[in-house]
Amino acid sequence: MSTIPINAADPAQLRQWVDQAAYDAGFDLVAVASADSFATDREEALRRIDAGLMDGLPWFNAQRVQRGTDPEALLPGARSIISLGWNYYPPEDPDAPNDRGLVARYARGRDYHRVMKRRMRRMVLDLTERLGDRFAARWYVDDGPMLDRAAAARAGLGWFGKNGNILNPVYGSWLLLGQIITDLPLAADAPLAKTCGQCSRCMPACPTDAIVAPYVVDNRRCISYLTIEHKGAIPIELRASMGNWVFGCDICQEVCPVNRKAKSTGDPNFGRTDLSSVDLIELLAMNDDQFRQRFAGSPIMRAKREGMQRNACVALGNCGNASAVPALTHSLQSAPRLVRRHAAWALGRIGGRTARTSLRDALRDESDPEVLSEIRQALTAGDDT
Repeated sequence: MSTIPINAADPAQLRQWVDQAAYDAGFDLVAVASADSFATDREEALRRIDAGLMDGLPWFNAQRVQRGTDPEALLPGARSIISLGWNYYPPEDPDAPNDRGLVARYARGRDYHRVMKRRMRRMVLDLTERLGDRFAARWYVDDGPMLDRAAAARAGLGWFGKNGNILNPVYGSWLLLGQIITDLPLAADAPLAKTCGQCSRCMPACPTDAIVAPYVVDNRRCISYLTIEHKGAIPIELRASMGNWVFGCDICQEVCPVNRKAKSTGDPNFGRTDLSSVDLIELLAMNDDQFRQRFAGSPIMRAKREGMQRNACVALGNCGNASAVPALTHSLQSAPRLVRRHAAWALGRIGGRTARTSLRDALRDESDPEVLSEIRQALTAGDDT
């Protein structure tokens, strides 16, 4: 392989190598943005923090935003940002009965953070070999400080949708984003001259009304946040709107017209059809070892067993199937406090004589005040049939 020192490389040749390295590493999209400060995005992010829209994400704070919108602070001498997109849209989405828990499409496979970081490292090594010269680079996925969607929009990888996602004409919003900040002198691409126009289908489609204005999501109401990042009790007023989602949510993407003709992925990292939905009663009965064995290597591990069992209780309550009462009763008797609270709610929502008997028995035996409060509310809300 012939090499050219960085300072002597033809800009067109250098860009060609960047693109080829990205595709060889397994990415579907590659674009370049300048490494200028993201001043406007910084101001907007800080406003949302101040308004409480990011509550529940303690790591998403002003200090992180200040750092993540200044590429020079992340990599001294930064000149370019290589924005990368990885398509995760499955070739088919099997229908799941409403008594099973739904999992967002991106989580139906291997944990993408590790895979993407390995691919970006491979890409940097490939470019280093081609150039025969070392250059500075740092790479991030969405667990890093970079505002990944801001970088993608600036690079022209896609445009901001009203649901807050980046939309691409070919892949829709079914994209995982990554960025490589580098001191390579790359010509920046232009942002896409596209918008959502008058379309706002995602806003009324959100069952918890999390999209509070075009392009503005209230994190505290988002099903993805509630089922993954939120570690406490799910607000009672939101539970009935969550349906049977137990990890993430795709509703605002499913209704988006841009996604109607989105290109499917052929990547085997997203080939686990057994994760398209989960057996809720089986999930409630899992111990730690069984949970790890079932979901090892997938993003679902982020929610942890207790969080997923909490989510399973909410989903079972919304399914309303009386066959779930024995499993919920067992959880109400023996599960951790967080799960017991939601099992009580689910029994009250399902209702019926057996469910109410379980609640009354638990009212006699329970000592935790928060669980007792949930039981009393469930008894009030339930029917007496």
